[in-house]
Amino acid sequence: MSARPPRRSATFAPVYLVRHAQVLIASLGRLYRNPMSTLMTAAVIGIALALPATLLVALNNLQRLSGGWNGAASISVFLKQTVSDGQAADLASRVGAWAGVGSVRTITRDQALAEFRRLSGFGKALDALDSNPLPAVLVVKPARQNDPAAVQALLLKLRQLPQTSMAQLDLQWVKRLAAIMAIGRRGVLVVAALLGLAVLLVVGNTIRLDIQNRRREIEVAKLIGATDAFIRRPFLYSGAWYGLFGGVAAWLLVSMALWATGGPVQQLALLYQSQFRLIAADAGTVLTLLVGGALLGLLGSWLAVGRHLAAIEPS
Repeated sequence: MSARPPRRSATFAPVYLVRHAQVLIASLGRLYRNPMSTLMTAAVIGIALALPATLLVALNNLQRLSGGWNGAASISVFLKQTVSDGQAADLASRVGAWAGVGSVRTITRDQALAEFRRLSGFGKALDALDSNPLPAVLVVKPARQNDPAAVQALLLKLRQLPQTSMAQLDLQWVKRLAAIMAIGRRGVLVVAALLGLAVLLVVGNTIRLDIQNRRREIEVAKLIGATDAFIRRPFLYSGAWYGLFGGVAAWLLVSMALWATGGPVQQLALLYQSQFRLIAADAGTVLTLLVGGALLGLLGSWLAVGRHLAAIEPS
């Protein structure tokens, strides 16, 4: 008769998880019993996390605004004089089906003449002409307006059309916009890294003070045989809670900033006949704030505990 395998390993994992859950809740209760210090620490972390998050949201809104400007990165394709308005419309339909083309608008020869008459002030001189000297024009808006390489490739393709007389685009404006956006995103990363380091220092200093306040408790725990992992666990969870609360505070601060500036921005947009509105932080940004804050708090507490816990030995 074979012996039964021990069941200890089967129950080890649930017990281990239960102990972690108990420490997790206990560390939250300890923070709850010290509301002022918890709120102050979470507020400092929240301010540090809110700055790069606000810059990222502002950059995303600026990119939306630049993409919605009329004429932004649009290519003007001047067709040959022999191309009729019907042929121009057919060509616009074919170009609109190309990959990389966002939209195509056709300006007929009569529309071009009427616009030139209105803007130039040479109405009487134009009346003396026997025929319309202006060609039909296709206004092509690229789908990827912030990608200079894609816009340049589309421009070259349009210039190769047999119906094209000339195609022009202010490509320098597109390149400058792409460069500004790249600099902005790189700046957000730099600011986020610096303020992430500040969060580590804040959490580390807070956990260090907590370790010093609980020095006697730690000494007693070591005397009765508690391992370093057992003693370290509540401090690690406290740091994670600090970071999570800081992430929530950062999300609230970003939302308040968008709410405070949303009205004036919308009024300014209406003056330019635009329906632009600020968008709030998306789910990815909010999740990054919460998870990133918790991870930074966990890392900061781990660094502090690893340095200061080893120095405490029962006398």
